[in-house]
Amino acid sequence: MWRQVISAASRLPLHASAAPIRSLSSRRTASSETISALKELLGDRLSTSRSVLEQHGADESYHKVTPPDAVAFVQSTEEVSEVIKICAAADTPVIPFGAGSSLEGHISATYGGVSIDLTGMNKILKVEPENMSCRVQAGVTRELLNTDLRATGLFFPVDPGANASIGGMISTNAYGNMKTNVMALTAVMADGSIIKTGSKTRKSSAGYDLTRLIIGSEGTLAVVTEAELRLFGNPEAEKTMICSFNTMKDAVDTCAAVTQMGIPVARMELMDENAVEAINKYSKLDNPVRPSLIIEHHGSPGEVEEQSAIVVEIANDFEAKDIELATSAEERKKLWSGRHTAWWATLSQMPGSRGLVTDVAVPPSKLAGVIVETQADLKETGLFGAIVGHVGDGNFHVMIPFYQDKPELMTKVKSLSNRLVERALAYEGTCTGEHGIGLGKMKYLSVEHRDSVDVMHTIKKALDPKDIMNPGKMFYGKAQDKR
Repeated sequence: MWRQVISAASRLPLHASAAPIRSLSSRRTASSETISALKELLGDRLSTSRSVLEQHGADESYHKVTPPDAVAFVQSTEEVSEVIKICAAADTPVIPFGAGSSLEGHISATYGGVSIDLTGMNKILKVEPENMSCRVQAGVTRELLNTDLRATGLFFPVDPGANASIGGMISTNAYGNMKTNVMALTAVMADGSIIKTGSKTRKSSAGYDLTRLIIGSEGTLAVVTEAELRLFGNPEAEKTMICSFNTMKDAVDTCAAVTQMGIPVARMELMDENAVEAINKYSKLDNPVRPSLIIEHHGSPGEVEEQSAIVVEIANDFEAKDIELATSAEERKKLWSGRHTAWWATLSQMPGSRGLVTDVAVPPSKLAGVIVETQADLKETGLFGAIVGHVGDGNFHVMIPFYQDKPELMTKVKSLSNRLVERALAYEGTCTGEHGIGLGKMKYLSVEHRDSVDVMHTIKKALDPKDIMNPGKMFYGKAQDKR
């Protein structure tokens, strides 16, 4: 039985308001005429190879692989426009594809259609150090961009862990704060028209903010092809430490104290003992197997020394067991590389498994309690899970591997995920801090946003009346059923 942590009256009916999803019988397979028209446009860059289709229907999530009918390897905004025009004329869905690193089934061709592969659009079009900005195509990856920027003394700060494409990061509002670092977009709408949103200025009050409307829309409103990004100067000095604690509560309370005291922190990441152990094995590290925080400071040499010294004092106030400072760039890289492998490290604990990863965020004051209750839930169900989190903003993940041929295990995993979302929403949190809704969290959206979901449906229908833009993602029902 689940532990009672909120009153029955405050429990939220996660399934009650979900309308039926469009029937699979309404799959809109791309016709031979559509395939022929795309072949004429793209030549050999239009593929119907079985292996290519399978690749473009599979991401990092546990959702069923649903391949598209064809894959269009585009190289320009104009080609994206022409592909969408051809598909729109035939009522054929289009699904944007970046790096395939989604954790929520965003690239699944739920109702058939054409995958628009943007990996060939990987040019860094312009870097303007004087404006601290750059313009890139959507297929540029985070690592490629920062490698290219190295000589300029600038970097792009958003780091979702995986080497995601910029287009994919925009689509899901990666890390929950991608939108604050995107100034302008070029995007292709459902009728194939090309629009440019935003500007190079850091602020504007001109008209509706279409840039932010498209960011986080998961390909359901438009396909992003280019972006103007904010850049930041490389810090003069960096200092990284890993602190281990007896309990997760001590680790989270340390984080809260650091935040409340206003100590500048560039990055602060939480790992429970299961995550640390999995990462140690996977990345050949030897960090103490306890709940841990990785904390990094940026600034002048004097600033980072002062900031890290204060954090060490705070950590000791919460009975930190070990505090290790990374004294070189190589040691810092090892620490962060290990943290970035947490997902694959957790899966490796059960070879051949798939995994579900939760993504709730809660007000920071509620975080410690929610994590403690979640640990109790894992123990009660007997499930293996690892917890990591960006605790400075109240967002954490439970990574739970499982074998898909064991339905009773899958039932337990989904029940735990439901319970965690219910708890987060009861505390006025969110079901997804950074991964997006996709396929896996549609049932929660109407509970979290209630009447405002009707406004979302209205926007979707206005901008995509044929429902061809990544259909079957984000929300159930109205946008699809009332075509």
